[in-house]
Amino acid sequence: MKNKNLYFWIITIVITLASVVYQRTTGPTYPLKGRADIGGETIKFKLLRSYGGPDNAEISIDEPSGKINGTFTFKRYKSHDEWTSVPMTHQGGKLVAYIPHQPPAGKVMYLITLTDGLNTVRITEEPVVLRYKGDVPAGILIPHIFLMFLAMLFSTRAGVEAIANGSGTLKLAFLTTLFLIGGGLILGPMVQKYAFDAYWTGWPFKGLFNFGDMTDNKTAVAALAWITAVIMMRKNPASRGWVIAASIIMLMVYLIPHSMLGSEIDHTAVPK
Repeated sequence: MKNKNLYFWIITIVITLASVVYQRTTGPTYPLKGRADIGGETIKFKLLRSYGGPDNAEISIDEPSGKINGTFTFKRYKSHDEWTSVPMTHQGGKLVAYIPHQPPAGKVMYLITLTDGLNTVRITEEPVVLRYKGDVPAGILIPHIFLMFLAMLFSTRAGVEAIANGSGTLKLAFLTTLFLIGGGLILGPMVQKYAFDAYWTGWPFKGLFNFGDMTDNKTAVAALAWITAVIMMRKNPASRGWVIAASIIMLMVYLIPHSMLGSEIDHTAVPK
C-alpha cells in the first residue's frame, strides 16, 4: 500500500512539474528568444514582452562589435497611432531602445531592424507585443503562486486516486478545491487588481459575448469543476468520474498558455 501511494505521488509530481515547465516556457508574456544573421555575424536576442517597472521599458540586444546599428519602430497596440522609428543606441556592448511607459494593461508593439551598412534585416517576422503591468506585492504574489501550484498538484493526485479507486479521493478533491479557491478566486483577483487595476476581467464583466481575460475564465471553469466534483462525491462517494473529469479539466486549463487573451487596453475604442 505504501509503495503504491509513493508511485502515485511520483506520477503526480512528474505531471505537475511538466505542467509548470510548460507554463514557464509558453504564453505571450515570456521573453521572445531568437537569433538573426547579418553580415556573417549572429545576433542573439531575448525580447521583453512584459514589464512591471514604473519607468520606460528597456529593450536591448547584444551587439559587442559596435559595427551594427539598429532602428526601433513601435506604436501602441490596438490603437490608431502611426509607427514611430528611433535609432537604437550603443550602450555597453548592447543596442538599446526604450518604450514609453504605459498604464497597467497598456500594450506596445515593436520591431527591430538591424543594418551593417550593406545588409538590413528585421529580427522578427511579426511585431513583438509588450504589456505593462503594475507591481504586485510579494506578500500576495508568492502565496498566490504557491496555492495555485498546490491546487495543480492535488488535482492531479486526486485524479490518480480516483482512477485507482482509492479511499482518499474525496479528501484530495476537497483540498484541491480549497487551494484553488484560495489561490485562484481570492488571491488571483488581488494580483489582477495590483497588476492591471481590475479585480476580474473575465466573463461576464466584459459583456455576454465578450469572454475577456482567458486567465480569469479558465480559473473560474476549473473552480466550478472542482466544486461540482466535491458536491457530487459527498452525495455519492462512488461517483469518482466527477473527480477524474475535474482533474482532466484542471490539466487542460494548465495547458492553456498563461496570460493568453489577457487584460489589455483597446485604444481604438477611445474616441480620437
